[in-house]
Amino acid sequence: MSILNRLFPETLFPRKLTADAEQRLRLAQARADEALVGTHVENALMFVDTLAPEVGYERALDIYVREMAIPDPLASVIGTRALVALGEALVPKATTPNEHGTAEAVPMPELRLDEAAARRRRA
Repeated sequence: MSILNRLFPETLFPRKLTADAEQRLRLAQARADEALVGTHVENALMFVDTLAPEVGYERALDIYVREMAIPDPLASVIGTRALVALGEALVPKATTPNEHGTAEAVPMPELRLDEAAARRRRA
């Protein structure tokens, strides 16, 4: 019997979790993944800001991902979120004055997700 089996017998740590424990584990993992992505995005934006005089933002993001050895699916998420943050900083939100002279957000168009399906059913 190995030392690990003596220290951690299987009866203490069953292989099968209850459904409730499995759900809590998935929620904790999702929170941890989101925190990891958020931290990477903050650091990537700081990296872009630091290298701004020498390199463009796209190249700086590429360098960050390569130097941090971030795997591809995660690198794509981090890059996209960093670009969104950079875009929000560069492009102000569109506003229009209302009848009281104060600015309000431009209304978004209605989504027509079911329109194509409805047309197919009619045809």
